[in-house]
Amino acid sequence: MNLKFIALVSLVLVFSHSGFSQVLQLPDALQRAVENYDKIKSKKAVVLASAQHTVFQQQQYLPDVTLSAQQSFGTINVQHGPLYAYGGLASAATSMPMAEQSWNAAFGALYFANVNWNIFTFGRLKQQVATARSKEQTVTADLDQEIFQHQVKVGAAYLNLLASQRIKYVQQKNLERAQVFYEMTDIRAKSGLLPEVDASLSKAEVSHARSLQIKAYDKELEYAQSLAVLLGDEYQTYQLDSLFSTSVPSLHPGSTAQVKDHPLLAWEQRKIDESVQSEQLIHTYKMPNVSAFGVIQGRGSGFDWNYAQDKTAYSSSYFKGTGIDRGNYLLGLSLNWNITNLFRYNSKIREQKHITESLQNNYQLLNKELNAQAQLAKNQLQNAFENFEETKVQLAAAQLAYKQHTALYENGLTNLVDYTQALYSLNRAEIDFEIAQNNVWQALLLQASAQGDLTILLNASRK
Repeated sequence: MNLKFIALVSLVLVFSHSGFSQVLQLPDALQRAVENYDKIKSKKAVVLASAQHTVFQQQQYLPDVTLSAQQSFGTINVQHGPLYAYGGLASAATSMPMAEQSWNAAFGALYFANVNWNIFTFGRLKQQVATARSKEQTVTADLDQEIFQHQVKVGAAYLNLLASQRIKYVQQKNLERAQVFYEMTDIRAKSGLLPEVDASLSKAEVSHARSLQIKAYDKELEYAQSLAVLLGDEYQTYQLDSLFSTSVPSLHPGSTAQVKDHPLLAWEQRKIDESVQSEQLIHTYKMPNVSAFGVIQGRGSGFDWNYAQDKTAYSSSYFKGTGIDRGNYLLGLSLNWNITNLFRYNSKIREQKHITESLQNNYQLLNKELNAQAQLAKNQLQNAFENFEETKVQLAAAQLAYKQHTALYENGLTNLVDYTQALYSLNRAEIDFEIAQNNVWQALLLQASAQGDLTILLNASRK
């Protein structure tokens, strides 16, 4: 039983380890970020809410239909005189006026259906729907730009983590070289071929190399945590695509940077469109409203028609009072126009025009900034390629110098200081090479970000 349990646990651990070692591709990381990031989920909910608001505005074309049924029990003592139900409903009792108070009571009922339909609003309902649709487009554009900005952050975090992993790899190789050198120096020092100080110094180099490797690992953990947060994952380490550390994208010097379709510009344009729609909607508030209305009514009462003459002509029966004895209907048209709205809304229109003007200025500023950033990114990409070529020359020279000084030191033809300097130069050249190669991809990401098109980076990574 114990052997079976141990075998089962071992199998689970094997599969778990294989799952964690799966390579995280950049397109998969971008997709996971969109699906899992809470802020994007929040804005998706706002888009759905805005769509429902548009449906609500479309439903304003429907007429108001009110159904009511009322049953009551009470007296009907009435006097001549006016009644005004200010600010609410009033209780009404009807009969001929009587000379004295009577406490005779019976049931009564009122049933009615009321229809009120705004048949002509001079474009107000149409503009309300158009404004709602414009707002829906604005929040959709906001979602698109949020997704784009977040994917840019994910791309940068992905490349930063890859750079930290490569630097850790370089420092690991440097530690291995230092350990080999220490073992060689220690053996020769114990044999009396080298002074003991060389062994002590080489041991210090091993410690220094191990310290650099630990610091590089700290950076990897830090960038892994940043990427996990952006992906909406639990904290973990990632195995990334080696393409970005073994190759560079092809350069197209003749390509022209275009920013007209940038998600940020699209969002700003949607805000301008929404403001323009709001201007048109405010104009409609200055116009009248034409409505058609209709009422059908049925009434019942436990008091007979001759109750004013015969005080016994009533019944307290529930069924006698809640039936329908009389019916009425009412049809008509209503024109409502607040004339002062012709003047009152002029200031609101001017206010909205100034808001539109402000949004247009923001659009122009953002457009200039993105164009400048696109040109800068294009030049930086060119510089990143040139710098990468220079680091290849430096790396080749440092590797050759290290091999030469290793051979010379082993044969006693050079001192420890010269060898250590060659070791430092090789380590620095390897790090510069890895950073320069990563910077090419970072520059391409910056160009894709400035142009608002991440396919520039994704297409370059599909070799």
